[in-house]
Amino acid sequence: MSGKLILIRHGQSQFNLENRFTGWLDVPLTAKGEEEAKKAGQTLVSLNIKPVVAFTSGLQRAQKTLQIVLEQLNLTNLPIIKNEALNERHYGALQGKNKAETAEKFGEAQVLVWRRSFDIAPPEGESLKDTAARTLPYFKKAILPLIQQGQDVLIVAHGNSLRSIVMEIEKMTPEQILKTEIGTGNAWIYESTSTAEKTEFKLSSGR
Repeated sequence: MSGKLILIRHGQSQFNLENRFTGWLDVPLTAKGEEEAKKAGQTLVSLNIKPVVAFTSGLQRAQKTLQIVLEQLNLTNLPIIKNEALNERHYGALQGKNKAETAEKFGEAQVLVWRRSFDIAPPEGESLKDTAARTLPYFKKAILPLIQQGQDVLIVAHGNSLRSIVMEIEKMTPEQILKTEIGTGNAWIYESTSTAEKTEFKLSSGR
C-alpha cells in the first residue's frame, strides 16, 4: 500500500520578519505568512491532494498555517492532531534575541556553530540531533503507520522538526540535512511505497 506524506513549514512568523530566534516562543504569523499558507493550500488543490488527517505542533504559527491550508482545500472538518513533539527546535537562552545582535555578543563563529551543527546545542536549548530525538519517535509511532496503511497525511510544523523527518525518510547524513532548507510556506510531497519489511519515500513535489 502507498500513501502520501505532505510536509508544510508554517508561513513567515513575526520573529522570522524581525530576524529573531523563535524556537518554542508562540509568535503569530505575519500577513505575508498567511499569504504563504494560502499559496501552500492552493498548491495542494492544484495537485488534487486531499489528506485524510493532519498533524501539527503546539505552536500557533503552525496551527494557523494548517487552518488556512485546510480552508483552501475545503477540509475544515479534517481530523487534526496537535503534539509538542512536532514543535520547532528549542533555542534556549537565544530565544527572542535578534540574530545579528547575538552574533555581536557571542561572535559570528560561535552562533554559526549553534545554528548549523547537528549535535551542538545553544545554551539551555536543543541541537538538531535533540530535536530529532523527540520528533522521530512520534513520527514513527503516530504518523508512519497511517501512511503505511495507504492514507495521505499532512504535517504542518517547523523548519527543524520537518528537517528531522526529511533526514529520516531520505536517509540523509547530518552533513546533508544541514544543507537542506525548507522555506516558509513550502509544501514537500512524498509518495510512499510500503512492504512488510520497509517503507520508502520519493519526493514528488517541492524543494
